[in-house]
Order: sequence, then structure tokens, then C-alpha cells
Amino acid sequence: MSVVTPAEAGLEESRPTSPTARTIWRSGRMIVLMGVALVLIGLLVVMLRPAQGPERYLDPDDTSLSGSKAIAELLRDRGVTVKRTDSAEAAAANANAAAGDHLLLITDTTYQDRDALAEIPGDRLIVGVPSMVLHDLAPEARAAPVPARTRSREPSCGLPAATAAGSAFMGGAALRGPSGTTGCYPVGRDGHALITYSHAGGVTTVVGAGDFLTNQRLAEDGNAALALNLVGTGRTVTWLVRPQDPPPLINPGDAGLSMHDLMPGSIRWGIYMAIIALAVTAFWRGRRLGPVVTEKLPVIVRASETVEGRGRLYRARRARDRAAGSLRAGTIDRLTPRLGLDSGAGQHEVVAAIAARTGENPQAVGTALYGPPPADDAGLVGLAGYLDLMERQISELR
Repeated sequence: MSVVTPAEAGLEESRPTSPTARTIWRSGRMIVLMGVALVLIGLLVVMLRPAQGPERYLDPDDTSLSGSKAIAELLRDRGVTVKRTDSAEAAAANANAAAGDHLLLITDTTYQDRDALAEIPGDRLIVGVPSMVLHDLAPEARAAPVPARTRSREPSCGLPAATAAGSAFMGGAALRGPSGTTGCYPVGRDGHALITYSHAGGVTTVVGAGDFLTNQRLAEDGNAALALNLVGTGRTVTWLVRPQDPPPLINPGDAGLSMHDLMPGSIRWGIYMAIIALAVTAFWRGRRLGPVVTEKLPVIVRASETVEGRGRLYRARRARDRAAGSLRAGTIDRLTPRLGLDSGAGQHEVVAAIAARTGENPQAVGTALYGPPPADDAGLVGLAGYLDLMERQISELR
């Protein structure tokens, strides 16, 4: 007897279809190599990128989006002297040196002596400071407790610096000033995002938010024109910003003290009370509840008695439909796994499988499992017998 190979018979030789390590590497090596290349490029970009310091809001030397380097350079191009300072003492010295021809621009008063700032004579422009600070620098001005949304607004006033600039990105605090105040860029009911008024030492201008001075917003609307009109008046500008090196919060003489020395004397009583409360809570929640107690059931009801009792109830109420539904549902639940069907199998699948196993008429099987309820007790008894017969036939076939 000659043996014919698949190649001689004109058939292709069977090969395994499950992936191997070699086929996986061949199919996915390009993706792996591209991922490694992207990671290396990202690391190279991060390493070669010049280090940048933290963003400083409204700082004339900061080139980030929140800084104000752009407007400071525009002012210098127009011949305005911009002196950046981070202390109230330096701002006062610049004001005295300018002999009245001076504008104090205040953008941040953190770690500053506000009383010293309030005593500096001359005009001042206060931008975006909190309401509690505004009371010290401009006592005549008032700010609403709820800030307004910053957006593009029309000036709606007669101030030349604002009307010439037009719409600007304004908002923040809703400001009100004393009698004779000029208010621009209305916000809220009767507040303004910009107010200006005269006082004994000069002219005070307060702006609710300083976003229009940032590098990010300067080119929008009339922000640049408004900034130049307010600041670029030809006078020396002292631009007060937050100091980069804040002063220490503790007295240098206390540097040699330990943490225990710096604690108040009453702190130990709080620690003692916390320890006592923790111990009481642990004792309360950690007590033993004792072993689990088993309790005998007062009445034991056999399964046959339960079935018989439910049957009597169905018979008394003539609930043949519910009785037939219970019989059919129980039969389907028991036969479905025996037939190799899922629990969610449809009516046609169940009927076809039972008919194929038992040889019964599919129409009779479908009527028995999914048909109308029996009309009388005899029909119910006949249905129960037919369902039992189908179960016994399928069990014997297995």
C-alpha cells in the first residue's frame, strides 16, 4: 500500500497557526522601535531645553505668558524709564529721586510694608490687589466681595486713556470710588473694573484685574493701547513686584531652638486628651462580642409539603395559568443545561433542541412549553405529565 503525502496530492502542508515568539517579534518590532525612538527624542528635547524659572505674574522681567515683559519693552521703546523693584523702601527711594515726576505701579504687595507704600507721594496705579490690601493703599476705594468674570468689555466712560483704547480684557473686582471718581468698564450693577480719582498726593487709578498687562493678553483688543495710556505717560515708572526671596517667617534668633521649644505650653494637654480619646475609642470598638450563637428553626417544612401547599393554593384560586407557568419555567430551567444551551436561549432554540433529542413534533413541544394555559384541571394534569415525559426521555438519552 503506497502512502501519498499532502504535497503529492496537491494539498498544502498544514502548519501551526498559533503565534510564536519569533512571529510576534517580526510583526511588532517596528512599533517597539518607534516607541523607543520617541522616548529617546523626548528625553533629548527635555535635556536640551533651557531651564526656565517659575512664572512671576505681572513681572516686567518675566517672558512667560503671565509675565509683563512685552509691555515693559514697549514702554522703554517710547522712552519711559521702567524701574523694577521688590521692596517698599526701594520704591520710596525712587519716588524721592524723581521729585514728583513719578508713577508707582503696584501689582503685588506680598511681604511688603503697606503702610510705607501708602505714604509714597505722587500718582499710583494699583492693579489686581485684594480688597483687604486695597483698603490700605486706597482707603477711598471699595471693592465688591464677589469678583466679576474677566472678559472683553467696552469702556463706557469719558476717560481719554480708556476711550482711545476701546474694548479691553477687564474684570475682577467691582470697584467703587469717592465722589468725583471716573469709572470705566462697568461690571456688576454699579461697579467698574477701572476707577480713577484725585487725592491729596496725586491721582490714584485702581484696576480690578491685571490680565490685560500680561504677555498672553497684551495683543488682544485694546489691551496694549490701554496699558500704554495708563503707564506710558513719559514719567519714571516704579514697578513693584513680589520679592523672589521672601523674608524668613521666624526670627533669626530662634534658629537654634528645637521644635519642642517652639510649641506653646498648652499643646501637651491637647496631646494628652487625644491619647485618652484614642484609648477610650479603642476599648469601645475593640470589645469582644462572644461566639456566634446557632439557633434551631422553630418549624421544619419539607419540600414536598411546600409543593403540595402551593398546589392547593393554585387550585383554590383556580390559578391554572400560574401553575402551568411554574411547571413550564421549571422544565425549561432543568432541560436547558442538559441540551447544551445557554440560560438565555430563545424559544425556537429550545424547541428545536428538544424535538431533535426526543423525536417529538416541534409544534407539540412548542405548545407544551410556550402555549396558552390549560382550560381545565384535566388539561393541567395532562400538561404536567407531558413535561415530565420529555424530561425523562432526555435524561434516558444522556
